[in-house]
Amino acid sequence: MHAAMSSDAPRYWVGGGGGDAAPQPGVALEVSPGVHWLRMPMPLALDHINLWLLADGDGWTAIDSGLPTDATRAAWEQVFAGTLQGRPLRRVLCTHMHPDHVGLTHWLCARSGAELWMTQGEYLSARLMSAGLEPTDPDSALAHYRAHGAPDGELDKLSGRGNFYRRMVAQVPLRYRRIVAGEAIRIGDSDWTVIEGAGHSPEHAALWCAQHGLLISGDMLLPKISTNVSVFPIEPGADALGRYLRALCRFEPLPAETRVLPSHGLPFIGVHGRVRQLREHHAERLEAVMQACRAQPRSAYELLPVLFHRVLDAHQLGFALGEAIAHAHRLYAAGLLARDDDAGVHRWRAERLSPDAVRLAAGLDAPT
Repeated sequence: MHAAMSSDAPRYWVGGGGGDAAPQPGVALEVSPGVHWLRMPMPLALDHINLWLLADGDGWTAIDSGLPTDATRAAWEQVFAGTLQGRPLRRVLCTHMHPDHVGLTHWLCARSGAELWMTQGEYLSARLMSAGLEPTDPDSALAHYRAHGAPDGELDKLSGRGNFYRRMVAQVPLRYRRIVAGEAIRIGDSDWTVIEGAGHSPEHAALWCAQHGLLISGDMLLPKISTNVSVFPIEPGADALGRYLRALCRFEPLPAETRVLPSHGLPFIGVHGRVRQLREHHAERLEAVMQACRAQPRSAYELLPVLFHRVLDAHQLGFALGEAIAHAHRLYAAGLLARDDDAGVHRWRAERLSPDAVRLAAGLDAPT
């Protein structure tokens, strides 16, 4: 994830957008009648995740769970003792399968008796990855990055991380209730409609409530950073960025004054401007890749300095490589890059240079 801002910035609407607007771990802040904001800590560069607790008749529905750390469990125990007011947690609805969203679901569902609700693509992906089955295992990832030009030294750094997903998501509940795109889920006295996302994860579920004018956006729309979009060894030829950019279209029909509840950062208003920002951001990055591959054929690893202007640690390196591959694949799918295989390494070269075509590849109209 990286900054993606422009002059058309989102407007924050909780606490004026100040740094003290977010609730402390274990403390709930009501942002709309029956809709409460929880913030849980994460021991990563991205140091928090926002969770949402919705009043649901005589019980509660939680949106996402947090990482399986002692700090998150302690914060949840504080929520059980206070905010829930003795009413049961009936379901945990996970937007997607990444560890900060699904990691604590097994504990949370066992602790409360709650049912897990997810899209099928997200649930099955979480089960597959938590089992460490090939090709979601570290060796498959290393072979994938090697084919995209990562040298032995960088592969050693990635290897040292082991299976990060399995460490963070050791277990997933064995049963779930499937949710699908367009489904209206009744929570309390309101309907929340599933808006399916893609690219960041297989079948990401955002939730729109017309009654409240609220969008729980998960990781599809964040106010300051762009979500990671990567290509993984289980689907090595994927046009993940194309899927993500097309999925953004599903948020454009929402009203301009929709209040967005994101998984990271502060709640904001400005769906349409934020979608435009993200498209412009990726158009700029696609153009940078095109220019670099015009000078000489480049592997995804050789594109890292083009896309990321900072030192990458081992955790960030895997995300960055996945993003570099995703940008090359978007241009390849659009017919703007060709791929050469040189001694087992994929390298990309510019077939034709067309800024207008790059903007179209990013889901933007070409300038007139």
